[in-house]
Amino acid sequence: MRCIFMRMRRPDAPTSKPVQLRGDYTRAATDYTVQQEWDRYTEEDHAIWRTLYQRQVGLLERYAAPEFIAGIRSLGASAEHIPRMEDTNRVLSATTGWRVVAVPGLIPEEHFFAHLANRRFPVTVWIRSWDELDYLVEPDVFHDFFGHVPLLTNPAFARFMQAYGAAGQKASRAGGLKMLARLYWYMVEFGLIRTPRGLRVYGAGILSSKGETVYSIESPAPQRIAFDLERVMRTDYLIDDFQKTYFVIDRFEDLFAAGYRTDFLPLYERWRDAPGIPPGTVLPTDKLIDPIH
Repeated sequence: MRCIFMRMRRPDAPTSKPVQLRGDYTRAATDYTVQQEWDRYTEEDHAIWRTLYQRQVGLLERYAAPEFIAGIRSLGASAEHIPRMEDTNRVLSATTGWRVVAVPGLIPEEHFFAHLANRRFPVTVWIRSWDELDYLVEPDVFHDFFGHVPLLTNPAFARFMQAYGAAGQKASRAGGLKMLARLYWYMVEFGLIRTPRGLRVYGAGILSSKGETVYSIESPAPQRIAFDLERVMRTDYLIDDFQKTYFVIDRFEDLFAAGYRTDFLPLYERWRDAPGIPPGTVLPTDKLIDPIH
């Protein structure tokens, strides 16, 4: 199956123990897509969505990147019920040419990369239970939809995601998956961006976690380091706790330029067998970012 760290986070973080995948894969197509079957969601499912949505939306104005907030608004997703993917696709198709596809859960990495390269984002169909509001081993529909889909309305970020999918297919052949996974982790799941009002969050793993949304901006504990592609791809990350390191971009166009124009092969050859930089480490070459400015 696709590497668990690809779409995991805290609270949706992998653990050191094997994960028993809970999705129903029996009806999946060869590319691992399924039908959403929206009518099968229960009132309890929608109530869980409503609880998660309302508590995260309340944090957006203070902590989220303006582009993420704009994406939430343009999608028009209801706070009352789990979105219908066909409604989402009408918006994405008109803005960036992307669409979401329903999947049963984690899928093999080659299919994940292929979907991204073809402007399709896999969204898990099931939703967590009440006792998993703050900790979930696998990504569910709330993490995937609320965390990831809004920025797919942003042209620069959407182009980066497509380029990432194409890069993933090449990394599999070059032994660079661990390094590429670090780029996804720090830039897609846990990214921060500088704005005129200070640092803001755009990473899906942060914005679908109440605790880490506040921690990533307010806490003095983590290091916040200006984005450097090679530094990111060399840095290990935490999978079962809040991050000790966040990387900060200035604009989404810079992220796309790094992912699209860079030949990753020399980086893989130089660093793929080297130990990763531990989380929380500050190097002499790092540019530290004040979260207020």
